Amino acid sequence: NSETFWTTTGMFPQEFIIGFPKCVKISKVAIQCYLVRTLRIERSLSKDPVNFEQCVEKDLQHTEGQLQMEEFPLPEFQATYLRFIIKSAFDHFVSVHRVMAEGT
Repeated sequence: NSETFWTTTGMFPQEFIIGFPKCVKISKVAIQCYLVRTLRIERSLSKDPVNFEQCVEKDLQHTEGQLQMEEFPLPEFQATYLRFIIKSAFDHFVSVHRVMAEGT
């Protein structure tokens, strides 16, 4: 729903975890967010959300008044959980509006 979003509480780093019902193969992750400066994506293959390993970290471009839309093409890899860590921001608060993972 484009009317809803997740927002930070004002200090960094901030993180959220997305879990899949089982281990999946992911080829691309896309995110729509606002005022995120540095984003790291990690994965876990564990049954529980532990033992994360870094997949990608990127500094995003500042887009004043518009959502940032970033795609992260990833080699075919498996994950049961994805952890998104917002390491820094362009303001005190940021928002995440959509996360999409493509794969099987």
